[in-house]
Amino acid sequence: MDYQGKKVLVLGLARSGAAVARLLTKHGANVLVNDRKERESFGRVPDELETMGIQVVCGGHPEGIVSSDLDLVVKNPGIPYSAAPLQQAAALGIPIVTEVEIAYQFSKAPIIGITGSNGKTTTTSLTGEILRVANLRPVVAGNIGTALSEIIEDVTPDQWLVAELSSFQLMGTSSFRSRVGALLNVYQAHLDYHGTMEEYIAAKSRMFANQTKEDTAVLNADQRVVMELAASIEGRIFPFSLTKSLDEGVFVKDESICIRSNGQDVQVCDVKEIPLKGAHNLENVLAAAAITFSAGASPEAIREGILGFKGVEHRLEYVAEVNGVAYYNDSKATNAEAATRAITSFSNPVVLIAGGLDRGTDFAELIPVFQKHVKAIVTLGQSADKLAAAAEKAGIRERHRVGSIEEAVVKAASLAKAGDSVLLSPACASWDMYTSFEERGRIFKKAVHTM
Repeated sequence: MDYQGKKVLVLGLARSGAAVARLLTKHGANVLVNDRKERESFGRVPDELETMGIQVVCGGHPEGIVSSDLDLVVKNPGIPYSAAPLQQAAALGIPIVTEVEIAYQFSKAPIIGITGSNGKTTTTSLTGEILRVANLRPVVAGNIGTALSEIIEDVTPDQWLVAELSSFQLMGTSSFRSRVGALLNVYQAHLDYHGTMEEYIAAKSRMFANQTKEDTAVLNADQRVVMELAASIEGRIFPFSLTKSLDEGVFVKDESICIRSNGQDVQVCDVKEIPLKGAHNLENVLAAAAITFSAGASPEAIREGILGFKGVEHRLEYVAEVNGVAYYNDSKATNAEAATRAITSFSNPVVLIAGGLDRGTDFAELIPVFQKHVKAIVTLGQSADKLAAAAEKAGIRERHRVGSIEEAVVKAASLAKAGDSVLLSPACASWDMYTSFEERGRIFKKAVHTM
């Protein structure tokens, strides 16, 4: 794409917004960045952008911010398409994309794209580790931390760019192509943004929209809703399964991870050797094995990468043991399915800390999980009462509401006995009380370490 002299509105001054504004400006575009938050909330970033000639408007969306002479709008993934500036741009026929689309246009490296309702970060991190062991020089970015636009021109054609991608990001793509694309799973999530499950699935499936026969689609063979997409995918299908043998793909055979390709079976490692806890993490390991094998990693490198991987921050992360009680940080569990995966990983009694942004979920699916695994619950945030109600239906007598993570840790500690686990697995986004799940998780860890 030639952006010389093009007029571009970047809507949303977050990490990806600043990165794509810099990238487009470097390539000759005239960029205006707009955010409804006040300028002071972004520190020195607005000043830095303005030194590059980028116009920055904060504190709202003023009249005329969207005009007919705009060539493109690049939106922050989290901004809904119902937002007034986006509605105005759509009415004027101005293309609207996300930062991922722009970054792709400048990419010289092949891209591994990983998406799914749950497990993206663990699978992406493990994929990066295996490729590193295999000397394939991966760069890991996207929804996991570093914006693609920030590093896109530094990644060379002989490297792999490993990108964690959300449905929000993928929905705003048009030409984006993944050489290896993975859809880990699909569960009900983000319906406040997408409206329907059909729209949510359609956004996820953008991962494969531009694949060719030279590319690979890694799909969860245990989910019909995922495998139904296979018929419309041009790339090679290389699935993974936790529950059954496959003619081609990665699965569990005789308590070992097995890669089957072109009629040949290779045993990677025993399931019991895997450091990560829980069936959901075994699923993530199978997916990462399928992805990295498709990218050229040897079975030996896959084994070494799996056995050396200790997990990621905020995803069922062991924090400490205090007075015989183990504390785990699973702040990244922002929906009920993710919380279920974490809670069911424990065979000992769990004191659960949960709650956060209310997205209209009633948490009924958690009732049987609570009945089997949770001895007490500490709730907080907008959804505290709903989670407490689900716990009451599960027969949990110890139900306590608190006003902060720090209070939650103190209360949970008073409810736990030696041999129990205290688990922060909120089943909710953090935005009602904290800026991110990372902030929420770090506050939890600090509270545990200062008890």
